[in-house]
Parts: sequence; C-alpha cells; structure tokens
Amino acid sequence: MVFDLAIVGGGIVGLATALHVTERYPGLSVVVIEKESTLAAHQTGRNSGVIHAGVYYQPGSLKARFCKEGALATMQFCKDHGLPFEQCGKLLVATDPGELERMGALHERCIANGLTVERLDAAELVRREPHIVGVGALFVPATGIVDYGLVARTMGKLITERGGEILTGTRVEAIREEPSGITIEAGRKTISARHLVVCAGVMADRLAKMCGLDLDFQIVPFRGEYYRLGDDKNDIVRHLIYPIPDPALPFLGVHLTRMIGGYVTVGPNAVLAFAREGYRFGDVNYRDLSEMISYPGFRRVIRANLRSGISEMWNSLSKQAYLALCRRYCPELKLDDLTPYRAGIRAQAVLADGSLVHDFLIRETARSIHVCNAPSPAATSAIPIARELVTRATSQFGWRDRI
Repeated sequence: MVFDLAIVGGGIVGLATALHVTERYPGLSVVVIEKESTLAAHQTGRNSGVIHAGVYYQPGSLKARFCKEGALATMQFCKDHGLPFEQCGKLLVATDPGELERMGALHERCIANGLTVERLDAAELVRREPHIVGVGALFVPATGIVDYGLVARTMGKLITERGGEILTGTRVEAIREEPSGITIEAGRKTISARHLVVCAGVMADRLAKMCGLDLDFQIVPFRGEYYRLGDDKNDIVRHLIYPIPDPALPFLGVHLTRMIGGYVTVGPNAVLAFAREGYRFGDVNYRDLSEMISYPGFRRVIRANLRSGISEMWNSLSKQAYLALCRRYCPELKLDDLTPYRAGIRAQAVLADGSLVHDFLIRETARSIHVCNAPSPAATSAIPIARELVTRATSQFGWRDRI
C-alpha cells in the first residue's frame, strides 16, 4: 500500500486535511488511517457541538484566528452539503460582582478578536432568557451549534468519492521515517507514504515520538462529563448559556447547550482522567497512568491546581455539587432534571514546567507534520487548521514543484 500522503487520525481535523488535499492537489493519492471502527469516535463525536465564535483566545493566536475563520467555514460547509446547523448565539452570564468585572475583560477580548458583542444588564438578560439569572451578560451572536460527527462523516464520504482511501479499525503500531519516505505498521498492514500528517488527538505525543520528535510536552487527558435535560426542558433556553470562565484555567465551565437534536445538555466539567480514553470515572489504563505520574510536568500542574482539581473531582462524584454549578445561573433546575449523557476527553498538552499549552501546537520533521495540541475549539477550527497544514506541506514537501 503506497500513497503520496498518509494522514493518521479519523477525527474532524484529519478528515478536513484529507479533504483539502483532494481539493487542492487532486493528483495526490491520500489515505486516512483510523484505529477505531468508525470515524469521529473520540473528541469529534463527544463534544458539546458548539460552533465557537472565538471569544476567549489571545488576539493574534492560532486559536483566535482559526476559530473565527472556522465558524464561518463550518457553517458554509453545512450549507453546501445540506447539514443541519443553527446560529443561535450565546450568552456569557455573570452571577456576582467579581464575574461582572471579569466579564468586562471578556468584552474587550471580543472586540480585540473582531467579534460583534452586546453587553446586557440583568433586566435585559431576564427579558431574553426568562429562566436565567445574573447580574449581567455578554451576547455573542456568531456562536452556533452543529453535529460535528455528522460533519466529519460527510467529509469522509467526500474524500472517498474523490479517490481517497479511508482505513478504519487500523491501529498504528510503529512509524519509520527515512530519507526516501514513511513506513507505517498498522495492524497487519504495512503502509508506505511519501509524507505523513498526524492528527491523533489524545495520542498525538506518542505518534510524534514514533517519528523521532524530541518533545517538550506530554498529553494529559481531562474528562468532560455531561448531563442531558429531560424533554420538558427542551425550550428552557433560546441561546447557549455559559458562565464567565476562570482565567487561570483553560476550561470554559459548565454550560447549558442547545443541541441539534432538539434537546439541551449541561456540561462539561473538567476532571482528570486516569486513561486517555477513559470515558467513565472508574476507567483506568495503567500505561497511561504510569506515564502521567512519571512526567514532571504533570506533577507540577497538579500541585499548581490542586484545589480546583479536587473541586472538579468532587463535582464528578456528587451530582448535587454538579447541579449547584448549573443553579448559579439556572436556579429552577433539579436533580431529577439531570440524566447522564456521553462524556468526552480533552487532550491537553502540558509542558515540562507544568504550564498548559494554550494555543494549537504544530511540529514538523523532514517528512511529517504533527498536530500536537488541538483541544477546543479544534472542531470549529478544523477547516482552517487543515488549510494551514496543507500550506505547510506545500512548502515543506515541495508539492508545488511536483504537481
């Protein structure tokens, strides 16, 4: 099996990259390699389905740029292919004076990132959302919702229609990079490619090491747990309802999310997972756990965030504590309203000094390009991330001269 380009990872970033290659360079042979039996099985298919506008990210960062571009590109992709989406907008709700002050900083960040934003007082908040309480809010109309799993599977269909190949149920066991090309051992298959792009999510660091990259980070998994509200609460909100996030953490806090299916979810929290694909509290992978514990960056980030980590763990164990987070802005919710829903895993790159990598991180070797950190808003940003990867490949691999 010989290809011009192999892409490891059948999530939305890998599939968007393969699709963009087939558009820009239809003469290249492309294969997508996915270890699961279906596409979009992990971060892509287990997120809140939000098309993010780009509120939170450092101006000029890849996240800020790609998120804003990606929101428009995602909605256009849905229009082009008849996929359901809704630009419902979101409200960031301040529930006390301290959050109101932080809300002012977020307002400035929205403006710096070129977003349309409206500041609401408490009375206007209640007028727009009668079931939500707070001392103020920001309204960001560009935010939307979509089914990213459906978007990814549609991309997969287009890739195969254009002559690309997708191998599911094919786990990469080893990668050899040589001056003449890439050899990938995956299950019982040996796949040869001139070049390689890796979009492996929670396994990004392990595959980067296979290609000989000397890493200064390691992936640490955080589980995001959700609940679904009952059907009687399907109309409880008109917009997405977000808290004002803690600026010291990369997580956005528990929010109310309208879903494309017509229902509403609550979540996610951000609890340390003991397995890279540990979607249940009791899931433990001893290799994953051993690697985490032995990594100095993990120990440092845990020490620095011990209090918030314990709080998140308690919110995971106690449904009542989880409910309390929601009741800060939606006090009518009760325990009986919360039904367990699918969890997701955030693949977070952590540096050796214990600091979190806040932006998208891309690394390269002579014949490979690796997406090393792509948590939220990577699903929203997938199409511009793909364009960036193909632009880098064009320059690095000399495709323009050959095609």
